[in-house]
Amino acid sequence: MQRKIQGVSAVFALVCLVLPACNLHRAEHHEEAHKILATQPQLKAVTITKQYVCQIHSQRHIEVRALERGYLESIPVKEGQLVKAGDPLFTVVPVLYQTSLDAENAEAKLAQLEYDYTKQLSETKVVSTREVALLEAKRDRAKAKALRAAAELNFTKVVAPYDGIIDRLHHQHGSLVDEGEILTTLSDNSVMWVYFNMPEARYLEYMAALKDHKEELKIELKLANGEIFAQLGKINAIEADFNNETGNIPFRADFPNPDRILRHGQTGTILISRVQKGAVVIPQRATFEVLDKRYVYVVDEDDVAHQREIVVQNELEDLFIIKSGIDQNDKIVLQGIRQVRDGDKVEYEDRQARNVAST
Repeated sequence: MQRKIQGVSAVFALVCLVLPACNLHRAEHHEEAHKILATQPQLKAVTITKQYVCQIHSQRHIEVRALERGYLESIPVKEGQLVKAGDPLFTVVPVLYQTSLDAENAEAKLAQLEYDYTKQLSETKVVSTREVALLEAKRDRAKAKALRAAAELNFTKVVAPYDGIIDRLHHQHGSLVDEGEILTTLSDNSVMWVYFNMPEARYLEYMAALKDHKEELKIELKLANGEIFAQLGKINAIEADFNNETGNIPFRADFPNPDRILRHGQTGTILISRVQKGAVVIPQRATFEVLDKRYVYVVDEDDVAHQREIVVQNELEDLFIIKSGIDQNDKIVLQGIRQVRDGDKVEYEDRQARNVAST
């Protein structure tokens, strides 16, 4: 019984020795968790980038249609082929049109002969000048019909109106096509028109930046694979009206496409960026929100923390660009915000602004 009591006493003594050490460790950990860091806003040049989903279009993208009804006699191009302006694309069987042209040319020739003969008779006073005038009108009408027949015959040959890329062929050799039927599409991809929508607030920001920082604006295109297109773009068109349903206004950025990488119908993201010099920036974690307003704790010369409202101009990945509320001379609480109350006197470690990113 005595041995049992001695054993219990030894365990109790050991617990008494261990508990103070554990409590000390917990206290140190608690103090470390409540450690307060303070820093100052940085004054630096930052790149502000706005992103907009976009649709990519060829600057010229047309439907190539049959001008006359007939059979496709030849298709000298292939799908995806790059063609030059004036290259033949399709030929419709011209037999009927050639026959019509020959007939109209014959009528025009006959009318010319009649007119010449009648004019000679008129010179000898055999026929009146009125009859000569009638035959002259008949001749002119016959010539006009011959010219129309020649134009119809030319319509059977479809040529490229400009340099471009042939799309899918809708008909094959020997197919019967009607007047106006689509044969293929032709895309001029030398310059791409990229369309995107901008909200009203962003539009006003852009117009202000265009007025004061036009040379600093950079227009880039991020493709579907996340890569940035090699060529820079330029805003060349803004529509006249806002969409009342969405509150957006359409923009168009033009991008040179010398290697024909971009194709009609692609999608991507427009990046509009500019460098803002002398911006006041703070880490986002140094702020907190109350009723949709954002605040920081500013530490005065007496080490007293004061809650102060700030206005954020732009948001970066982990920084806020401050429009108003604080400047680079203020000292703000960076870490330990939850342990601070308005009017508290705080003990803190001063962290230099350049070292903030490493905390």
